[in-house]
Amino acid sequence: MDAPVLVEVTRGPAVESRHRGQIVVMDARGGLVKQVGDPEAPVCMRSLAKPFQALALLTTGTADAYGFGPEEMALFSGSLSGQDFQVELVTRALEKIGLTPDALQCGVHPPLHRPSAQALTKAGAKPTPLHNTCAGKHTAMLALCVHHKWPLDNYLAVDHPVQHLILGTVGRMVGLPREEIKVAIDGCGAPVFFMPLKNIALGYARLAGSQPGSPAGKLMAAILAHPRLIAGDGRLDTDIMQALPEKIFAKAGSEGGYAFCLKDGALGVALKIEDGGFRAVNPAVVASLEQLGALTPGTREALKAYAQPPILNHRKEEVGRIRPAFKF
Repeated sequence: MDAPVLVEVTRGPAVESRHRGQIVVMDARGGLVKQVGDPEAPVCMRSLAKPFQALALLTTGTADAYGFGPEEMALFSGSLSGQDFQVELVTRALEKIGLTPDALQCGVHPPLHRPSAQALTKAGAKPTPLHNTCAGKHTAMLALCVHHKWPLDNYLAVDHPVQHLILGTVGRMVGLPREEIKVAIDGCGAPVFFMPLKNIALGYARLAGSQPGSPAGKLMAAILAHPRLIAGDGRLDTDIMQALPEKIFAKAGSEGGYAFCLKDGALGVALKIEDGGFRAVNPAVVASLEQLGALTPGTREALKAYAQPPILNHRKEEVGRIRPAFKF
């Protein structure tokens, strides 16, 4: 069966394109609350795995050993924009474990934050691994290696002890044994995980419902306290969390994946745009929040630009809209 249409792209009075996909809402007990499409649809987590990967630092005592506080734990859970304050925090975290940026094996790309990328170019400087959107995650993996005295040179290998540790941590949060999780390689070179969409939503629901003071509870508190370290300025994740302070953790993945969890009711939501189209993600996320009753008039206005983005021609004239097309 085809996945249902989640988002339509209009041109004038007609629909020109459609993006299909799936959305699942789970509670922390494993109950299916709402769905659009197939909850069992297999999805690659990509960056949706980052908070669960970061959780391993709290469960093993690594965070305490190196004095990583809420800022660092949020940084390790985020997909960074390469802004200066993020680069500086990654650098300090590496210093705490006795390493330099040369230890990062995440590769190099320009900052996602356009003004930061432009500032680098203007200064005649080139991006480094510190500007990589996955620099925080990789720093966390290196910290686990240093703490356990594991080799650093091959920390991205699927059979490396740090990746075995992380796979187990992810599996426990999403409710799957490790042998049922298919492993692939992410854009940054790290192992990443395929699983049913409902299990991603379950993991986020469990994070929302975690007990204060528990490892997951500490991680959730850190994330909620530092939304600019989850993404960055001008990105949906951070803007949602700032519009709904202390109430939601929102996290983008790649290839049309997204997840968020609501503290009220301990609900986890995961969605996947089937064709990986990024333009469909923001309207689908905002519509999901609206239909779950999470938006107030004030937050609705704050997220207005993401709800139904306009299609502009080369003359900057509005010729269409990207709009949600689903109901739970």
